Amino acid sequence: MRAIVYTGTGGREVMRLEERPDPVPGSEEVLVAARFAGINTADLAQRAGAYPAPPGAPQDVPGLEVAGTVVAKGAAVRDFAEGDRVFGLVGGGGLADRVLVHERHATRVPERLSDEEAAGVPEAFITSHDAIVTRGALGLGDVLLVNGANGGVGSAGVQIGVVAGARVFASARSAHGQLAELGAEAVLPDDAVAAVQAAGGADVVLELVGAPNVDRNLDALATKGRIVVVGTGAGTDADLSLRKLMHKRATIHGTVLRARPLEEKAAAVQAFAHEVVPHLASGRMRAIVDRVFPVEEAADAFDHMAGSGKFGKVLLAF
Repeated sequence: MRAIVYTGTGGREVMRLEERPDPVPGSEEVLVAARFAGINTADLAQRAGAYPAPPGAPQDVPGLEVAGTVVAKGAAVRDFAEGDRVFGLVGGGGLADRVLVHERHATRVPERLSDEEAAGVPEAFITSHDAIVTRGALGLGDVLLVNGANGGVGSAGVQIGVVAGARVFASARSAHGQLAELGAEAVLPDDAVAAVQAAGGADVVLELVGAPNVDRNLDALATKGRIVVVGTGAGTDADLSLRKLMHKRATIHGTVLRARPLEEKAAAVQAFAHEVVPHLASGRMRAIVDRVFPVEEAADAFDHMAGSGKFGKVLLAF
């Protein structure tokens, strides 16, 4: 297999494209041949030494997701056969053209999705669905505010909110036209609180930016609103007004997927399979790919990922 390997912690100087033997699936795993791989902010954090892979996952090959074709399977696998197209989550090892995934952490790719589109789906849509629906309990007629809506997770969250029947405000510094096409009311970050307050307050806030937004999120909330924190790229530590929290009777959730126990992660994937994949199959939701880089230009892809102005996922092509 070919894989992106970290030789240490740092920047682009620690990244290598290496040839390695193909992994061998365990009894409940499938080996997936991938043409494309999605990059996530967690991959940048891992490269910097801030987000190590969980025990049991490859420690020097980053990547949190996989999409491709099953080419081998373990003896206990019952749900998939060789030749099936699948996508799902991994604890590491996803930036490779051969990836192991537990069968309960994968589901079938709808026929209408190309390989490129499929690679832009799993981490973004599973993370968003788990945060907004499972943690945030978004309901019909609710108001959803997505902070950092132009990225992969944010653009997925906008679509999940719209399909759920919520009024969606998409806070971003760019891509307002594209976000509006997805059904959101696009706003600049400095204008988001006022816009949401005028709509009666946010029942759910999907926080993908981090600490600078905490106080403003409390201001934007409706009574009994829920904030779900998924991203902290702009900062991890913030002052919190307990008085505002109490007055709003609000709830703040923190969440990650990567390090969850097997069955908890499986539950998130299966909820995605039942509640999101049918909308991807019908075309009501869609994968959004910002740019595809050849795997030989992975360091440039990481630089692009770290920059501003993106809309959707950044992929590597093997």
